[in-house]
Formats: sequence, structure tokens, C-alpha cells
Amino acid sequence: MSYEKLVAHYRRVHHLSHVSGIFGWDEAVTMPRGSGQARAEAMATLERIRHDMAIDPRVADWIAAAKSEALDATERASLREIERSYARATALPPTLVEAQSRARVRCEQAWREQRKTSDFEGHRPLLEQVVRYEREEAQCLAERFGLCPYDALLDRYEPGFKTALLDTLFSELERILPDLLEAVLDAQSGAVVHTPRGPFPSDRQREFSLELMAKLGFDFERGRLDTSHHPFCAGMPDDVRITTRYNEGDFIESLMSTLHETGHAKYEQGLPRQLRGLPVGEPRSAAVHESQSLFLEMFVCRGLPFLRFAEPLIRRAFAGQAQRTPEAFSAENLMRLCTRVARTAIRVDADEVTYPLHVMFRYRMERALIDGKLRVRDLPEQWDAAMQRWLGISTGSSHRDGCMQDVHWGSGLFGYFPSYVLGALMAAQLFEAAHASIDDLDRRIALGEFGPLDAFLHDRIWSRASLVETGELVAQATGKPLGTQAFERHLRRRYLAAV
Repeated sequence: MSYEKLVAHYRRVHHLSHVSGIFGWDEAVTMPRGSGQARAEAMATLERIRHDMAIDPRVADWIAAAKSEALDATERASLREIERSYARATALPPTLVEAQSRARVRCEQAWREQRKTSDFEGHRPLLEQVVRYEREEAQCLAERFGLCPYDALLDRYEPGFKTALLDTLFSELERILPDLLEAVLDAQSGAVVHTPRGPFPSDRQREFSLELMAKLGFDFERGRLDTSHHPFCAGMPDDVRITTRYNEGDFIESLMSTLHETGHAKYEQGLPRQLRGLPVGEPRSAAVHESQSLFLEMFVCRGLPFLRFAEPLIRRAFAGQAQRTPEAFSAENLMRLCTRVARTAIRVDADEVTYPLHVMFRYRMERALIDGKLRVRDLPEQWDAAMQRWLGISTGSSHRDGCMQDVHWGSGLFGYFPSYVLGALMAAQLFEAAHASIDDLDRRIALGEFGPLDAFLHDRIWSRASLVETGELVAQATGKPLGTQAFERHLRRRYLAAV
């Protein structure tokens, strides 16, 4: 059968993607600094080989033949995703794919050092090259699929989503969040919050992170935890790599980063085994992936029930510090720390009230970059103006806290930023659905009984992989189309319930 030939072929492509993912993890975690140029060339070559396999002309013939074969519902969904993947791959010249990979790796490598000194002028020519290739890819895809350039890039992370939907959802949030932010800041202004006093040694933080990851169901037989400049999750379902970073003055920062990445990893590990190596067996979209990390970090682990479960474990992990300031380690105080709202320049340090504001202005800026309405050289000035407008603060000439703070653009991830907000909206709807489906959920979480939550997510999200389109997946999992209402209810309930 032609379908079986497609399955065998795409599993070989998947193997190369697996190697590429581990290459990327190693480049960020363990690679010696002097190996950067050689690694960039190796990754570009590997990406070219993978792309050449993905555009093999035999695939078109197999797809055409498979459409007339007797396929079941899962196989038809698999064929749909294979055809989508093939169409996107064949729209891109192999020379572009290779050059683009090389430019991305070189830019990201340089960014790690240039950000430390706010060296935007040194970073600018590398980023300009990345943007040039992203625009070229966007144009190729736009012409093939009849999309606007930014929608063409958005589609690689959020298949089927368009800027029209983003603009609608983001406009609703822009209407809600500014006033809500002011109300939350006012409500929290008189709260007494005790800060745990360190130091909290990195090795002890790592041990505690591993303990909590295990209790939350992370499979260490198929994954590991390491340290990197910026926390991330990489690899494949049976070889998941997550990283975090440690701040010896604040264990909560690294802990929540680790738990966030654990949410990503559990989604990967929960994908259906029978669909391994096929496009239909991959995570549905970046937003669905983000919904799983935010569901665990923001909705579960920053909530009072989880912190009541974690309190004795935290006191044991940092016994000396807890003895010095016992009031700082109560679940209630930890909850206040984990839900403290403030205007901050750094996106990854932002709370869930201000976080969407960070993302929405990045979305507008990257869209302008791709459309040619914003030049890379003008990013610092435009960034500071956006920060003042959206968050009421200035980053001034501190580019490391401004337009150089994120790795995304240097890595070519144009179209990814919206996924963070879309993921938060999905997570809010999922958490409401979980409460409606699981009896006494808060009590179960407080007791450390996470099995029912895992079963819920496995049934509604993990086992579905890419079998259905994103909108359908959200509607089936939560009973509602994607919207902002559940997220707004969550914010008001968590931050203003006592007002």
C-alpha cells in the first residue's frame, strides 16, 4: 500500500528530526563555546538532508495513490497531516532551508554573549540576516497557499490560525487587562508578603526539582533535566530533554521554570505510541503545547492546593532557611509570592496578568518586521516605546532587558509569540473543564493525587496528538470554542476574589 510507504518514509524523516533536536539541545547545554561555527555547519547540513527527504518526489505519488486506498479514520487523519507537511516542505527551496538553518544557529550562538553586554549593534547584522531569510520563507509560503506573509509563518506553529482571529482575541484582552491590572495592583498593595531568605544552593534546588518532577509523573527513563541559559524543552517523546536555570537567591523562580517545562515534557511523553514518527502523532500546535506547560505551572502549581501539598516538601528541602523564617514557607505566603503582580521589563519574569501584554506587543512588532514595515535597526527605539505604552515602564538603552531579552527572533521563531497567549486561554478553559469533570479536584491536588489530572489531559489532549484540527480539539476538550472568558474568570477569581 502507498500509505504504508508514506509511514515508513516519514518515520525516517522523524529520525533525522530527533537527531536535529538533540543537536540543538547539546548546542545550548553542553557544547564548548569554540565549537559554534562547526556546529552551525553540521546542523545546516543535517537540515538540508532532512528537507531533501521531506520533498522526495515519490511522496506526491504515494499521497495521490493513498487517497484511493481503504484507510480508517486515524489513517485518513495521518494522510491529511502528511499532505500538509509535504506541501509546506515543497514550497521552500532547499538552498533557503540550509542557509536559514545556518543563519539561525549563528545568530542564537552570538546572542548568548552579545545580550550580556547589550551589544545590539554587534547583534544587528546577524538578526537582519535571519529576518531576511524569514521574509523569503514567508513569501514562498504565502504564494503557495494564498496567505499573507505573517499568516504563512504563523501557520507553521498554529495550523489553520490567522491574524484575524488573533486580532479579535487580543483586542478583547487589550480591553480587559489594563483596568484589571490596576485593580490587582491596588488589591495587593497592602498585602504582607514574607520573602524566603537564602542562599538556596543550586545543587539542592536541582534535587528538589527532580523530586517534584517525579511526583508529578515525569518519566526519567525517557527524559532528563539539565541547565541552560534559558529554560526549554526539546527532544522527542521517548527522549525528552528539559532545562532550567538556578537563582540561589530565589528558589521559586527556578522551581516554577522547571515545573513549566515539566508540563511541556509530560505532553510529549503522553503522545500516542502507535503514532510515533508521523506528523499526525506530533503535538497539535505550539499553543496546545504551551497550554500544557501553563496548565501545570500557572493553574496547578501556583495554586494554593498544590502549595499545601508542596509546603512540607519545601520545608524539608530547605530546612535551614525555613527555620530562620518559618512564616515565609507557609503555603499561604508561598501562594502570595507565586501570584505577585508587578510591571516588569522581562517577559519570562512576568506574572500571568501582565504576561499577555508582553506577548501582544511582540506580536505586533514581529508582524511589522515580516511585512517590511519595521527595520531591525529601529527595534530598540520601537521596543522602548511599546514597553511604555503597554506596561508603563522604559527599558531605555538596556537592550539586554529590551529587544535582546528573547531568543525567539534570533532563532527564527517568527509567529511563535502568539502561542503563549493562545496557550493561556486554552489552559484556562481546560482547567475549568477539569474541575467540572473531576470530583473534589482541589482536595486531590492538595493530597498529591495527580493521577486524575493526568488521565483527564491524556483523554482530552495527549492521546489526540494531531488527529483533529486545533479549534476542534479545544472545543471537544473543553466544550467551548477558544475565547477569553475563562481566562478572565480565572484572573478575577485568583487575584480579585477578596476585593
